Parts: sequence; C-alpha cells; structure tokens
Amino acid sequence: MTIAYSLTPELRQKLKKPIGTLIRGSFIETMKCLKKMVKEEDPPIIVSVGDTVSRNLVKNDLSPHLAIVDNICMRRDVKEPAQLTAEKTIRVKNPQATITSEAIEAIQDALSSNTRVKIVVDGEEDLLALIAVLYAPEDSFILYGQPYEGIVVVKVSSEKKAEVAGILKEMKACSKS
Repeated sequence: MTIAYSLTPELRQKLKKPIGTLIRGSFIETMKCLKKMVKEEDPPIIVSVGDTVSRNLVKNDLSPHLAIVDNICMRRDVKEPAQLTAEKTIRVKNPQATITSEAIEAIQDALSSNTRVKIVVDGEEDLLALIAVLYAPEDSFILYGQPYEGIVVVKVSSEKKAEVAGILKEMKACSKS
C-alpha cells in the first residue's frame, strides 16, 4: 500500500466546509431536493461517498454508478452495511486522513467502467470524494454527507477539478509503502 496524500491539520479544518452545495434538512427533505436536481440536470454519473448517503440513495431509487463505503458511520461500525446493487466490488486499503494510490486507481477504474461498482474501504473513505471529483466526467454529481446537517452535492466542472487539485497540492505528498 502506497500513501499518495496525507491530510495536514490545517487542511483538516478547511475541509470541514462543504466543497459543493449543502442541501440542509431531514432525510426526507434532502432526498426530495436531490431527486429534483437529478431529474433536472441528468448527471452522467452519480458517485456516493459514505455508507449513509449510499444507503439513502438506494432506498430512493437513485442507484449510484459508484458507491464508496467503509461500513462505518459516524465512527461506529454499521450494523447493516449498505445493500448496494453493484456488478463489481473492489476492496482497497485507505488509512484515516490519507489517500492511497490503490484507492485512486480503484476510483479511476470504476469511473471508466460501464458497470455499477462498489468500493469497500478498509480504513476511511471521506477524502476519496476529492479523487472522485478529480476523475469523474464533467456534470457528474459527487455526493457525501455533512454530519448533522444534510447532504453535499458537488457538480463536477473544470473549476471544481481545479479547486480539488489545489486541495491535493496542499496535502502532504507521500510515497511510503
């Protein structure tokens, strides 16, 4: 396992702010708003990052092209892992506060695939939303939860890709095995 990026304490604070549009509200309210956005904008790909978001999408007939989960929610093991329909499951290691080369490659492969893919992370999946933004086609939706607030929708654009590239440059570049 090669760690490509490591989170710095300064960047940890910065990333607590959503990098996309925060849909605030209850589960019912956020899903209603998200369904409307998906219907209006018809994103080429939907990526969900996180167990709760992924499970809620499936419950609302919004199956993501790529779901990235770790079977942990709010630092606790999930009793019922998200039942995601995926034609392919990839398992990767990605320790907390890092992004591994293995995870980057898995996301790239999944996004270039014509099948629904689930990536199960041994470690933490949160930062992998950045990689999804970087490699997803423009106009795709990358979705992740904002604890106790709602769901974040990142609409991929060249500007968002540049913003994420800047964030990755601020991270500590690593190459330890």
